[in-house]
Amino acid sequence: MKCPICSYQDTKVIDSRVASDGLSIRRRRECLKCGFRFSTYEEVEILDLIIVKRDGQKQPYSRDKLIKGLHKALEKRPITEENFKKLVNSIERDLQAMKKGEITSQQIGQMVMKHLKRTDQVAYIRFASVYESFKDAREFRKELNKLIKSKKERKSPFLKPKK
Repeated sequence: MKCPICSYQDTKVIDSRVASDGLSIRRRRECLKCGFRFSTYEEVEILDLIIVKRDGQKQPYSRDKLIKGLHKALEKRPITEENFKKLVNSIERDLQAMKKGEITSQQIGQMVMKHLKRTDQVAYIRFASVYESFKDAREFRKELNKLIKSKKERKSPFLKPKK
């Protein structure tokens, strides 16, 4: 790990502990040249997963695309940064559990909708409206009716409680 101050290539780990989200490791480091101390975080990364798009095109999995889509759906919704990270990690955990080298973008979309449905129904409708390409208000109403019928508001482990 390169020192952020002097760019020296060698640092030593002083302390390691599980981060507050429980899904990453926080490491305290010290530069062996200038003595500067800094922290780094280590987390699981999905490697070697290929996404097959609707048009058949293949591309490597991108965590950034998942995060961008979730941020749009959850914009101005009551979710903490820590719970947002847990949501992303739970979706990625489900992707890894499939134990496949290739997965379709539709499978990812369905997985995201499943998690959003349990997390925040407004975010779910936002995401579904784009993902499913709702054409008019009737399609929104149809999906809303399904939501209302399926489960009477469940508490989400990811949302902040209302005061």
